[in-house]
Parts: sequence; structure tokens; C-alpha cells
Amino acid sequence: HEGEIMAIATRDVITAQQTTTIIQAVGIMTREGFRRLPIVDAGTHHLRGIVTASDIINFMGGGEKFNLVQVKHNGNFLAAINEGLREIMTPQPATMPVTGSIDDAVSIITTRRIGGIPIVDAEANLRGIVTERDVMKVLTTENSRRRVEDIMKTSVRVTSPDTPIGKVCEEMVKYRFRRLPVVVDDVLCGIVTATDIMNYLGKGKVFEQLTTGDSAEVMGAPVRPLLSGELHTTTPDRNIHDIAVAMIRKGIGAFPVIEDSHLVGLVTEYDLVKAFAEE
Repeated sequence: HEGEIMAIATRDVITAQQTTTIIQAVGIMTREGFRRLPIVDAGTHHLRGIVTASDIINFMGGGEKFNLVQVKHNGNFLAAINEGLREIMTPQPATMPVTGSIDDAVSIITTRRIGGIPIVDAEANLRGIVTERDVMKVLTTENSRRRVEDIMKTSVRVTSPDTPIGKVCEEMVKYRFRRLPVVVDDVLCGIVTATDIMNYLGKGKVFEQLTTGDSAEVMGAPVRPLLSGELHTTTPDRNIHDIAVAMIRKGIGAFPVIEDSHLVGLVTEYDLVKAFAEE
């Protein structure tokens, strides 16, 4: 039988195979607006692993997966992105059974800090996926008395518009962040996410600028051009229920928190799921 988790999960999951190339996967995620792609066997849909925007950032220079570029391909980025996903995927990701409950999902998200959980049947074949946002939508029906300042992170790492993309990737991998606010003289001018950097690769912007195919050329470019679109912020006194509703409506995973035009914190989907789960 199916558990309640299947009522909020996405059943029709877009997937890739271990032989799908890195650049193909980035293209799929960019086009579909996803930040994760389960890796399955073609016939059975047996789950083999998962690739997320964070894995792509790691590969682009942030972490140990960059060895694929540096060591195996001598720094040739164009060669490395045509490797199969098995080279950078996370094998044996955290999963939950089809019979699982929403509480199970909340507990995996909050204890393991995972944004998306593949759902598998008894044979470990993929049956769906459930994300932080799916869970937040259910939990947000409760009115809360708490405010943003009660749950936000106040020690926020930031970067500047001139920071090289490679350095931003390194920070994200090292501190396990998916996003970094961008400030100039303590004033917020944008936020850069792992997904933005992945999309920069996926929309081919990287290749317009490449003359040599060298990774240093890609990763040395400043992060400034990635700061596109409008910036959604909040204030410390806002009710967390309102913020959750705004995040769901806008499809955004985090709001910088501003007071007197200064950045004072960051509130994320994860913070909200955790807060609602505690109530």
C-alpha cells in the first residue's frame, strides 16, 4: 500500500542514467528548473544515485569532484563535461519507502539536511521524489506565532560581485551552502545560488566566453553577471507563516533578511520546515 508521502510527492520524476553526460544533465536541470536529478537504470528505474546542483558546483571547482577536470582531463573543462554522471553522482542517497509518512520526510530533511528525497519501492526502484518545498506546503497550513528573527541564521557568509565564480563554488562546498548573499560595503546587491551557477553552465553562457576550454578561464570570471532578476528580501519582524507562503508563491528557497538597509540574516526553506516541525 502507499503511505501518505505519495499524496505530496512528485510521481512522474525526470531522471537520467549513469551514462548521461554531465553537460546533458545540467541542460535537463536548467530547462526543467530542478536542482536535483535521480540516476536510474533505464529499464527498471532502479535507483543508482542522485546528482544535485551542489554536485555540479563541486565539479566546477568547488571540491574533490573537480579532480575529474584537473587530474583526468588536465584542466580541460570542455572534455570533462562530456563525462558520464557516474563520475560525479552521489551513490546510495538517502531514500524513503513508498509506504512512508510526511513525518518521516520531515525527519530526514531536518536531521540529514537534505532538500529532496527519492521515494523507492521494495526493489529500490524509483517511484517518486519529495522535496523540502513539498513538505513546507503541508506544514504551512498552521498559523505560527514565530517571527523571522526567531529562526533566521544571523551569521551569514557573504561574497562580493567581483569574487571569481570558482571561489564562490569553493565556499559553497566547504561550508555546505547552496547560496551566498552578495554585498558591497555591507549593502545587499544580490544573492547567488548553486542553481544560478549551474544554469550559467547550462544556458551555454560559459561557452560563449571560452576561448581555450581551460577550467581556469571559466572559474576565474567574476560572479557579477550571475546576479540577475529581482531580489526578494524580508524583515526580522515578519511572521514565518507569511514568509513560507511568499516562498511557495515565488518559488524561492531563501530570503535575505534586511534591517535599516543592512543584511542581518538569512531565512531558508530548511529553517521554515524545521520551525514548523517543532510546533
